[in-house]
Amino acid sequence: MSATQSTMMALGTSAPNFKLPDVLGSPISLEHYVDQPLLIVFMCNHCPYVKHIRSGFLLLVRQYQQKGVGIVGINSNDADAFPEDSPDKMLADSIKFAYSFPYLYDETQEVAKAYRAACTPDFFLFTKDKKLFYRGQMDDSRPGNGIPVTGKDLRLALDAVLLGVPALAAQKPSIGCNIKWKPGNGPDYFSP
Repeated sequence: MSATQSTMMALGTSAPNFKLPDVLGSPISLEHYVDQPLLIVFMCNHCPYVKHIRSGFLLLVRQYQQKGVGIVGINSNDADAFPEDSPDKMLADSIKFAYSFPYLYDETQEVAKAYRAACTPDFFLFTKDKKLFYRGQMDDSRPGNGIPVTGKDLRLALDAVLLGVPALAAQKPSIGCNIKWKPGNGPDYFSP
């Protein structure tokens, strides 16, 4: 289990547009989240970091959806190399864990590249105007470090964006498994 940090896209960046199928094949895009903050998490089924935070993340999701935050999960992993991350397995996880948010499949990996996503989980929180407000970790908990999953960092950011106060100055990168890029499809933002 290698640890990869998020790239920390510049705050204020406009959310790149996307149109991706959810687990039932319905297309979802930014236009579905007009006039509401939007949290996008790059995630997958097999990653131990995602599994570690899942129950805490799902609690956070339910709480903040009730406050008007749009939430989307995107899986950009190469499903040929990692069959556990295939669309049918995504559907199974969505049902098993009662995901209350759209879980989208980025087969071409172009959306992950547009967001400069690097790991799973990788969190991007946008304002109502779809400007990047927070990117980074959910909290300090990692598999095996003994720190409880609270969602502290992400909760502070979500509360701030809902209150319309400035973004947190200190934002720590998320850490997780690297996105599983298709052969020859890796992004150039990891090059020196």
